[in-house]
Amino acid sequence: MPIRLPDETKRLAIVGATGSGKTIAELWHLSMRDYDSRPWIIYNFKDDENIDSIPYAQPMAIDEMPTKPGIYIVKPLPGQKDELEAQMWEVWRRGGIGVAIDEGYMIGTRNEAFRALLTQGRSKRIPMIVLSQRPVWMDKFVFTESEFIQVFRLQHSDDNKTVEKFVPANLNEKRLPDFHSYYYDVGRDKVSVLSPVPEMDVINRSFAARLSRLKRTV
Repeated sequence: MPIRLPDETKRLAIVGATGSGKTIAELWHLSMRDYDSRPWIIYNFKDDENIDSIPYAQPMAIDEMPTKPGIYIVKPLPGQKDELEAQMWEVWRRGGIGVAIDEGYMIGTRNEAFRALLTQGRSKRIPMIVLSQRPVWMDKFVFTESEFIQVFRLQHSDDNKTVEKFVPANLNEKRLPDFHSYYYDVGRDKVSVLSPVPEMDVINRSFAARLSRLKRTV
């Protein structure tokens, strides 16, 4: 049976150490989503150059909201926790906006808007992709509310133990080859091993093909 990918209401958590491939996986997943029919916001906490390389993606301030389909990149600063929460509440209020977060632990465990998106986002048509290199620091709702969890190599045994509470795999017993990952479909209770996703230039060609058409029509 082929693996299922998240649909337009589902939540996906991706975890892995720096350099394990998780951000490229995030962008591969996002490249197949519906950003040509709804806005998607990417919170780029780490100023990741792969995220910045997405063709036709638009920078957006933390006090703005998207009004048209496309990909919008927000780069929160460390002192902007209140502004971040306010923007997430506005996403929750409006609904119909996708959210990708690259690095989820930067949000902390006290952002009530983030929890509302995780726990109520499905009914509001708010799909989510949440990444972290340190699952042990993540809000537990990222894992309890995700329908899919993708696990790359983790550095710390505490992180493996945290993930193993939600993914039925022994992460310490078998180390996967570089850029491979465990992929857990919660609904089917099935763990698969995924090969590396396509390289960034392939992913960006996919983004460019759809976003360039969108740009010509708006």
